[in-house]
Amino acid sequence: MKLMSFEHAGKASFGVASGDGVFDLFKLLEGRYADLKSLLEGDGLAAAAAAIRGRTPELKLADVRFLPVIPNPGKIWCAGLNYGEHVRETGREVSEKPMFFLRVADSQVGHGEAIPRPPESVKLDYEGEIAIVIGKGGRRISEADAWSHIAGYACYNDGSVRDWQIHTGQWAPGKNFWRTGGFGPWMVTSDEIEAGATLSLVTRLNGTEVQRATTDMMLHSIPRQIAYASTVAPLQAGDVFVTGTPGGVGAKRTPPLWMKPGDVVEVEVERVGILRNTIVDEQVG
Repeated sequence: MKLMSFEHAGKASFGVASGDGVFDLFKLLEGRYADLKSLLEGDGLAAAAAAIRGRTPELKLADVRFLPVIPNPGKIWCAGLNYGEHVRETGREVSEKPMFFLRVADSQVGHGEAIPRPPESVKLDYEGEIAIVIGKGGRRISEADAWSHIAGYACYNDGSVRDWQIHTGQWAPGKNFWRTGGFGPWMVTSDEIEAGATLSLVTRLNGTEVQRATTDMMLHSIPRQIAYASTVAPLQAGDVFVTGTPGGVGAKRTPPLWMKPGDVVEVEVERVGILRNTIVDEQVG
């Protein structure tokens, strides 16, 4: 299934994308689950599959506003420097352990929505990534068991305001500007993508490919990331892992390639879909 969060007629909901339509799961399941995060916490996936069986979507994709796949995650773990090419272009060294920083929920935006470039900087950069959504929580999850904790896969653009990212040794400011992280358009459930499958990741800016990689190029695998982070704190359903960006970021090009108003950035993940956002100047005051 392609599970998504959306807004229709001014009301937030969640559902299943099917062709050019959407099943409204909040309505079909009679409010049993408040949102997609709640659906993942219990037996919701089975209930969702049963609810749409034999039915026709009642909404059109074109008529809904996409929200971030999980609008209210408890934690967003973002892996830094997790592809060799990106490590080399930054002049850093490969870390023995996964390198993480955290994003906050309101730094995210859904598919088709505008990513605002803040007035404080013109150095807004793209970072195409593969996101995973946790379905089954736990503490100190082993690498061997990690795949069973994944509910699904999505596209992510870890939009970064580079000068704010390097103001100090802490990356958080540049990674958490309001609505700069694209997350969508949906999550494809893990029953449709076998554990350990090699997936390709491509980023395009105005139709030109700027990044390409496959998951087998990660320095720290998805199971290793889950095992490491779950040692720090228990994972919960709806938590998100953003698994790292490959080489080709705008900051390391000559000259630098910053996203500017009017640009269209796309992140495509094999067997998942395409996340698309347009860049605008943030309106202040």
